[in-house]
Amino acid sequence: MPGTLKCISPIDGTVFAERPVLSPTDAAAAVARARAAQRDWVARPLEARIQLVLAGVERLGAMNAEVVTELAWMMGRPVRYGGEFGGVKERAAYMAEIAPTALAPLAVEDSANFRRYIRHEPHGVVLVIAPWNYPYLTAINTVAPALIAGNAVVLKHATQTLLVGERMARAFHEAGVPEDVFQNVFLDHDATAGLIAARSFGFINFTGSVEAGKSIERAAAGTFTNLGLELGGKDPGYVMEDANLDAAAATLVDGAMYNSGQCCCGIERIYVAAPLFDAFVEKAAAIVSDYKLGNPLDTDTTLGPMANRRFADEVRAQTAEALAAGATALIDPSGFADDGGTYLAPQVLVDVTHDMRVMREESFGPVVGIMKVADDAEAVRLMNDSPYGLTASLWTGDVERAERVANQVETGTVFMNRCDYLDPALCWTGCKDTGRGGGLSVIGYQNLTRPKSYHLKRA
Repeated sequence: MPGTLKCISPIDGTVFAERPVLSPTDAAAAVARARAAQRDWVARPLEARIQLVLAGVERLGAMNAEVVTELAWMMGRPVRYGGEFGGVKERAAYMAEIAPTALAPLAVEDSANFRRYIRHEPHGVVLVIAPWNYPYLTAINTVAPALIAGNAVVLKHATQTLLVGERMARAFHEAGVPEDVFQNVFLDHDATAGLIAARSFGFINFTGSVEAGKSIERAAAGTFTNLGLELGGKDPGYVMEDANLDAAAATLVDGAMYNSGQCCCGIERIYVAAPLFDAFVEKAAAIVSDYKLGNPLDTDTTLGPMANRRFADEVRAQTAEALAAGATALIDPSGFADDGGTYLAPQVLVDVTHDMRVMREESFGPVVGIMKVADDAEAVRLMNDSPYGLTASLWTGDVERAERVANQVETGTVFMNRCDYLDPALCWTGCKDTGRGGGLSVIGYQNLTRPKSYHLKRA
């Protein structure tokens, strides 16, 4: 008998939304409808698909006031930050802009004797399994280019943000995208694994934990299904001695604490050149001390609750272990409305080492450790001392030096003098346990299609 998915609000622990899951039979039927609808969808002119996708994005934007409040209730982000529509629109618009070039056939020869070229063929049905921390932004990264490329999309959203997929599908349907071409589904883990094992999809994009990513790979084993996996992260920042101190402190602290630290590419550890260390730490602690932890529906709140009690408990455990091992806490938790549950006081730690979990394992919460380093070599060694590799943030006035350091850092993206940003013109990718594949940019289209070669000999 099908079960029920429940979104428990971090605001007050109540059930904010619940939906019944599809039975395996109904789930298979949904995929079959998507597969059938995809044939007509890909037959539409590319420009027609682009315009429908952009219209769907605009319709979603018209819902933003409701979306912002829903996000606060579902995952705790303060309403003062206004939701995710700006980034959603930026990413979708860029992918629409480059689509005619990125999806154009690659001409090899068009002579009196031969016509040879490579087409970008859609995979067919794309499954998007989206996370709760940036539920619209992470979903649109694949939804928009997959539809533009001629795929049908089946979206399965995280239970914590249960209403997001439903709202996205409604917006796109109201804009004219056929209902079977873009479907939101409510599935449990077993039904999802069963569909994957049955080779239901041509491509699967998953954003989530390393363990969940492994379960996706196990389900897909032997099916040869194409996978895109964005998993864990422990992103570092490195402040060199010539950095703009004020900008580095303000940006890196924001990168560590925004969204209660629940960011895929959030800053989780900071390394500072010895001459700037004391001043940087002082500024970082002052910034964090000014945050207001509280109900995300209150416009004065700058730090909302974590999405789930167990996430907050993991951050508390890592912090307590670090303090017991000799770390020093710079923030007095008594100055915050920490309730021991989802509402968690932010913390800045010094005297930390890589023997502590808080400097090695993903925290995904409002805590950051800061270490002093002697030179670039030590910073690179520490930045690479991680099982993850999503982004790294370098702070210096010297571009050439930044590039030299960047060439040695094991990561998917390197920022100079900024952090915690996704540029749709660049490939969003990672290495090591962060995952495989890449989204957005021209490379995103390459992953959402397969090459098909044409070798035509003229009579």
